[in-house]
Amino acid sequence: MKRIKRLVAITLAATLSLGVVGCSSKSGESLETDTKNITVGVCPGPYGDMVKECIAPYLETKGYEVKVKEFSDYIQPDKALNNKEIDANLMQHTVYLEKFSADNNLDISAVISVPTAGMGMFSNNLKSLSELGEGGKVAIPNDPSNLARALTLLETEGLIKIDSNVDATKATKNDITENSKNLEFLEVEAAQLARSISSADIALVPGNYAIASGLDFAEALAIEQLSEEYKNVVVVRTEDLEKDLGKDLKEAVESEEFRNAIESGKYKDFNKPEWYVNAN
Repeated sequence: MKRIKRLVAITLAATLSLGVVGCSSKSGESLETDTKNITVGVCPGPYGDMVKECIAPYLETKGYEVKVKEFSDYIQPDKALNNKEIDANLMQHTVYLEKFSADNNLDISAVISVPTAGMGMFSNNLKSLSELGEGGKVAIPNDPSNLARALTLLETEGLIKIDSNVDATKATKNDITENSKNLEFLEVEAAQLARSISSADIALVPGNYAIASGLDFAEALAIEQLSEEYKNVVVVRTEDLEKDLGKDLKEAVESEEFRNAIESGKYKDFNKPEWYVNAN
């Protein structure tokens, strides 16, 4: 009888021990997953490749496993980040980030800016902007920040004038003070602008969507030169900004490995951030 009791006690102790070890191991695995396995959200275009080719290799040396999740629009990546469905994103500039996060009460923040493809002005029919006639149809983005960029590019090319008292980053069609050719503006979702080229005389397409659609910037009628606030940024939840994730992402983008990948690949002609130029 004593022997049986002893065997029961040993079995029970072993079971409890395994249970404790099992819980401890599971907790450790969860912690490792939270801190080392990350998902970065992107939109169609070059930035998914930039994450894979220029950022992930450095992070992998620090023990991260990096996955890329592509979204079809600009709306979901920020909401997914705020809801902890992804860990970071790279698909937007600072102007868009600040407005969208404020409008939707999102607690997300920029880590660092990256080389960015400017907006291009494309046409199937015109060889130069001088061929754009009276009442020409111009397809432009319908989201506020990219709409303002498009209007600024049109003004830069001498096609319209915008009220000088208006913040250029917030300009709308109502702020156009001169439209000498009586251009007709067609507001289109940014992701659909490349397709709209066939139904408009010219279309102003954000760089990522232009590249994703196979448009050749060498054939663009004009290309935007980006100011700092329109260069794309790596974004995380604000709570992670000063944690390892935020610091490691910043370190990765500032690394020599990142610069070498940028300069030797398809990104070498992108608009470079000031910090990037000054660090050279």
